[in-house]
Amino acid sequence: MPTTRTLTWSTIAVAAVLSVVAWMPQERAARTEAVKSNGWIDATATLDPATTPVYEGDAPMNFEFLKDMRKGDALTLSKYSLGAHSGTHIDAPMHFVRDGAPIDKVPLEPLIGPARVIDISDDVQAINAIELNRHHWRGTPRVIFRTRSSLRGWMKSSTFHRDFAYIAPDAAQLLADAGVQLVGIDYISAEQFGAPAPMTHRILLGKGIPIVEGLALEGIRPGDYDLIVLPMKVAGHEGAPARAVLRKRDP
Repeated sequence: MPTTRTLTWSTIAVAAVLSVVAWMPQERAARTEAVKSNGWIDATATLDPATTPVYEGDAPMNFEFLKDMRKGDALTLSKYSLGAHSGTHIDAPMHFVRDGAPIDKVPLEPLIGPARVIDISDDVQAINAIELNRHHWRGTPRVIFRTRSSLRGWMKSSTFHRDFAYIAPDAAQLLADAGVQLVGIDYISAEQFGAPAPMTHRILLGKGIPIVEGLALEGIRPGDYDLIVLPMKVAGHEGAPARAVLRKRDP
């Protein structure tokens, strides 16, 4: 009997130790990741010619290794060729306003601060004034629309979809008149495809409101966030790819 009891308790002790050992790396990794990210969520579409959509008629993406250590070179060196409006990017006023500010002159204030992510249902293509006013958007300085493009994974598909959800001019006017500082959307244009005139862009950019397009919002829930979205600082041009991150704000 003593021998059996000793073996039983030994087995339990070993099992407990093994359980702790197995748990520790996972817990440490989770804790490290939490500290590293500090709650920030990457809302940037990965630039990849195989998976990133390109607006019809825009410059194609081409990434090339000039040197590659995996092939025996002493270092790895790359060349990128892409349009200014590739992936997650910011439109500066210069895009549709003749004397508008270029991307390197867009101030930091609209690009950093509180933002509200608004869910637009899959069956809505035109985010017009009626649709906008169905949602609680007033009082927030930055408005971001999560649309059918996120629900369908279109920012991860190289196929260009013409029927993406867009911001109609009457909604753009409401946003501009309310003093919104930044507007964002989850496909590579905020304007209706084939629109007779780029009125949404002209309304927002005409008020100096930068537009963030191509956000990756698949895993983002609607609500209030802190936003940081910073474009490449390219002198004298109308737009540039950007890195965008969101962090949920306390209720």
